[in-house]
Amino acid sequence: MSGGVNPGPLVDPVEKLSRREIERWSRHLSLPDVGPDGQRRLRAASALVIGAGGLGAPVLQYLAAAGLGSITIIDDDTVEASNLQRQVIHRDADTGRPKVDSARDALLRLDPHLRVRTIRDRLSPENALDLFANHDVVLDGADNFATRYLSNDAAELTGTPLVWGTIFRFSGQVSTFFPGHGPMLRDLFPDIPDADSVPNCAEGGVLGVLCGTVGSAMATEAIKLICGIGTPLIGRLLRYDALEADYSTLRFSPDPDRAPVTDLAEVTLACAARSASGGSAGTGGAETAGAGTAGTTEISVEEFLAANPRPVLVDVRADWERQLSSIPGSVHVPLDAVLAHGWSAVAVAVGTETVGTEAAEAAADEERTVQVVVHCKSGVRSARALDVLSGSAPAGTSLRSLAGGIDAWAAAGHHAR
Repeated sequence: MSGGVNPGPLVDPVEKLSRREIERWSRHLSLPDVGPDGQRRLRAASALVIGAGGLGAPVLQYLAAAGLGSITIIDDDTVEASNLQRQVIHRDADTGRPKVDSARDALLRLDPHLRVRTIRDRLSPENALDLFANHDVVLDGADNFATRYLSNDAAELTGTPLVWGTIFRFSGQVSTFFPGHGPMLRDLFPDIPDADSVPNCAEGGVLGVLCGTVGSAMATEAIKLICGIGTPLIGRLLRYDALEADYSTLRFSPDPDRAPVTDLAEVTLACAARSASGGSAGTGGAETAGAGTAGTTEISVEEFLAANPRPVLVDVRADWERQLSSIPGSVHVPLDAVLAHGWSAVAVAVGTETVGTEAAEAAADEERTVQVVVHCKSGVRSARALDVLSGSAPAGTSLRSLAGGIDAWAAAGHHAR
């Protein structure tokens, strides 16, 4: 497949536009490829937008401004101060509100006649098929692999076109998957990656304005599909590097050996794993074994507090994060230091380098262990730190990650400085 697919318009147009609508969307009406017919199709169309966050914010704003007739927003999160750097649909006064409520109010300020439905929930195997089947187009702005593959599989099972976008730090990607008209996500990336294989925005960071670039491209794809104009990104992956101001396009084809999606069984397991880890791209509690260690695994907040003696707690977050909050008694070893120096960085931070050598060997001789618990915000960076430490820590060392990180500590009601 070489791209260049245009499946034609998704919907039949409404019968006519009102005088108010003609005036409002006059700049569309004068576009040769949109015109009155295209605008009437937009007014007839319904879109499901998954997520009212970084990508969902520009998607929702531009679809509402473009004149869609109906938009459904699904998101189970609430607005936090850290969202406002990129989720421009929300205001400071919305902090603490459900994102779907804040987003609905913003859309109705743009177009009071827009039909907005809100669902304060996650997309799940239980609701995905019905939601996809009842909308003309779906735009997925989710921030986790389980939901992205759930969207793909639901689209394939229902025949619903799906516009897909991702962002990370300074780069983003956009593609359009239209069952029966081109390849799907599983043709490009066949297997669901491990949840902790890539940090989420909270762990890895994201340039705020990047969301506008990628989200606007997603909204453009939906408008093209609805109106049947241009060349959608079917069989093409648009890649954007903000730092280099570089756009590139990867063309891909259906995999003739890929088995078609017949049910949601695989993504149901992935979604269950996501829920078990609190919705974050965490370690999921999987135990690993490291060379020279007694084993590495997760420990809950309550288990950590009940331990006697209590393990050394190592915080691998950045300096600025500790300025916001830190767990009393924790020592600070940024992840970069762990990646660069391994166990020696931790040994220095806990007060003496002998913790990593003679003391650990003595403890092992006495059938005791040096116990260290690593934590970050939600578990992704601590899991990465454990991968490094497990290969360099001396024998007799117990390494574990604080499940859910400082987020779980705060959620359990414990004091953080």
